[in-house]
Amino acid sequence: MQAMRMSAAVCVAGWLCIYFAEGAVALDIGRLATGYAMGVFSYVVPVFIAEIAPKNLRGALTTINQFMICAGVSVAFIIGTVLTWRVLALTGLVPCGILVLGLFLIPESPRWLAKKGNQKEFETALQKLRGRDVNISEEADEIQDYIATLELLPKPKIIELFQKRYSRSVIIGVGLMVCQQFGGINGVCFYTGTIFETAGFSSSVGTITYACIQVVVTGMGAFFIDRAGRKPLLLVSGTGLVLGCALAAIAFYMKVNELALQAVPILAVTGILLYIASFSAGMGAVPWVVMSEIFPINIKGRAGSLATLVNWFGAWLCSYTFNFLMTWSTYGTFILYGAINALAILFVFIVVPETKGRTLEEIQAAINT
Repeated sequence: MQAMRMSAAVCVAGWLCIYFAEGAVALDIGRLATGYAMGVFSYVVPVFIAEIAPKNLRGALTTINQFMICAGVSVAFIIGTVLTWRVLALTGLVPCGILVLGLFLIPESPRWLAKKGNQKEFETALQKLRGRDVNISEEADEIQDYIATLELLPKPKIIELFQKRYSRSVIIGVGLMVCQQFGGINGVCFYTGTIFETAGFSSSVGTITYACIQVVVTGMGAFFIDRAGRKPLLLVSGTGLVLGCALAAIAFYMKVNELALQAVPILAVTGILLYIASFSAGMGAVPWVVMSEIFPINIKGRAGSLATLVNWFGAWLCSYTFNFLMTWSTYGTFILYGAINALAILFVFIVVPETKGRTLEEIQAAINT
């Protein structure tokens, strides 16, 4: 929770810096501060949720985090049409304030307390999270035994994460982040309006539709993740991403070659909306859920930081290169993204395990042995 409090403070400072900015330097500093805070939140929040949630609700509760992110982005899109950018920056203070106040009302992660040797606080926190009348002795013993075993191991450096003992969990975590970002999501999301305009469709109607679909489908994913499982959702999501890319590629190929031009807008919009919906159904949230589950506590900080760094680097690279790719070839861009998403399906099918219905200790013991 200390990491979340610190990040909330940095985020507040960043938004205030943006609001009072009189030049580019202050805007850059504010953006750097908010970007740093969001980077920390993107990893710490799913991990915290995974550590406090019971195993039968862990997937849904972690996915709700992604649902709230989608909802927040959609709200920002909507209110941004009527507010100035300075006032919009001030609205960022509201969730930060709610978070800081909320952190005083919830217990610390029991697993973190056990790792620190705070026995009384560990039992109190676990009992509060599970309910006053629930017998926590079996779960408490399992957590403590596993942490005691891990504490005998050294805390590895970044380069040592790839030794045999940890390599599988690191490959899964980093690999899922590569699959999530390099499939083109940030390029498509950031330039949705431009894509629709290029296809001859209304950018405002398309963007609003995209925002609504993203929220609804992410919410459905939160409902199904602990029922269908992580791996099936990833495979269904990846298949939809490939199909969405294929439809968009066909549409732009028809436009470039002037074939059935009247069909291009609807085909392109269908492809993009299928792409967005498919991403929201699994590839958007599930990699964060799996990453929060697979790393043993002695490497969680370093391994999670590495995976998060890969994620945000991929987000930057995808958004930076999108316009260059579209200039090179509109339909070729979506063929490339479709091929990457096809490889992601293969990676999920071969490498990623199913973690539904298992405790964190069971998952980590199975992967890292």
